[in-house]
Amino acid sequence: MTTGGLGRARGAAGNQTFIRDQMKSYILERGLKAGDPLPNEQDLMAQLGVGRHPLREAMKALQAVGIIEIRHGYGTYVGEVSLQSLEDGLAFRMSQSMAGDLRDVQNVLEVRQALEVGLAEDVVAHFSTHGAEGLEELVRRMESKAAAGSYFPDEDWAFHQALYEPLGNALVIDLLSVFWRTFADVDARLPGARYTPADAAAWHRDLLNKLQSGDPDAFARSMKSHFNGIHTRLA
Repeated sequence: MTTGGLGRARGAAGNQTFIRDQMKSYILERGLKAGDPLPNEQDLMAQLGVGRHPLREAMKALQAVGIIEIRHGYGTYVGEVSLQSLEDGLAFRMSQSMAGDLRDVQNVLEVRQALEVGLAEDVVAHFSTHGAEGLEELVRRMESKAAAGSYFPDEDWAFHQALYEPLGNALVIDLLSVFWRTFADVDARLPGARYTPADAAAWHRDLLNKLQSGDPDAFARSMKSHFNGIHTRLA
């Protein structure tokens, strides 16, 4: 394929993989960003050597994962790729898993745990030179709700989000939010005795204490304990 252009199909003109690959290469080689316009349908058909139907099917597939955006009546543009398709797929697999061996639910927890424990050193390094007042306020709200016998999903997510946002890696937040939401959807339906609000508040208080101690190993161990309390429901 010529840099900046679109190659012509070899063999079957309707090869979906070929069309999708060519469109992705076109975007990457030209350095196009979200919102940039793409050639119109007639130009794409001519440059790729494909028909209207296979082109439209391939473009729909690219739109489904956010690589392109089709604005009817206006044209086709580079999309703003999100993790929605990942989230939808994980949510479906976890729902299926609820009727089976819970393996996919366990897998999602393990991936989230690996990510959060793996970032312990970076998190502690940041908060060793920055205040944790926002985290303290969130834990106090958790403890207040726990004392009234209530769970606190909003504060729970806000706490974990606040730990990693200062690291400046938006993908970490996006991935964690996917894992958090997909697990939250099945949490209440999991077998085994659910941890109490007081247990959950205590986990987060311990996380904050270990964070403030400045010891990344202690913080990592506390994070593992936090997840162990959830894993026991899947044993």
